[in-house]
Amino acid sequence: MPSITVADAGVHYEVEGSGPGLVLVHGTQGSGESSWGHLVDGFSADRTVIRPDFSGSGKTTDGGGELTVRGLARQVAAVARAAVDGPVDLVGFSLGAVVAAAAAATEPGLVRRLVLVAGWAHTGDARQKLMFELWRDLDRVDFGLFYREVILNGFSPAFLEGLGPDGIAAALAAGSREPGLDRQIDLDLRVDIRDLLPHVTVPTLVVELTRDQFVPAWGPAALHEGISGSRYTEIDSGHLVLFERPAELTELIRGFVLD
Repeated sequence: MPSITVADAGVHYEVEGSGPGLVLVHGTQGSGESSWGHLVDGFSADRTVIRPDFSGSGKTTDGGGELTVRGLARQVAAVARAAVDGPVDLVGFSLGAVVAAAAAATEPGLVRRLVLVAGWAHTGDARQKLMFELWRDLDRVDFGLFYREVILNGFSPAFLEGLGPDGIAAALAAGSREPGLDRQIDLDLRVDIRDLLPHVTVPTLVVELTRDQFVPAWGPAALHEGISGSRYTEIDSGHLVLFERPAELTELIRGFVLD
């Protein structure tokens, strides 16, 4: 279980496969394993797949202080440089997309290609603030209530209907609280990387999820508008595309980074 020290954090990460580096960055209430573990085989034949746990998640430990986007970006960059030589392809999901964009902007030479899935540039939308505040309050009362909200609104209605009662019960049972969830939600409420986007100069693919209730279309659109020359595409999915449309997402990422 490799790890690297970054400031006060012992940042844990997993490495599989061989070839150029591909770093997969999780979002809020995720980890490298819970978010990306089931997708590794789709990349590891062609890439060295690197899955960090940033602060608040997985096996990473730190002093428990306030999280910042730039601080998490430094963690991701340090893991990438420790795991492989040379630039990496960097994929971020949700809050991980925010962190990945910041890493590409602030770490010269680190990133070859960048994929931002369901990310956003600034928590300025009233509805999104309301959602993150609800997450914070539900988690304070009962993590189970928080996780029910995530399952309810994280998947598209059609996908949930297809799961049925037993599938939904299994999804709920699989949830376990990440140790720094409260700090990650606090960071969600403070995201603002608008000043960094003009400094992202690597080839970038921005992915919108058309049925996303957590990060609606304006979020990815702002990233696309702020990153000069970026490409834009859509997947018909709720926010939890990693589980709702895993094969489609894997193929999309492979098509961009292996191009």
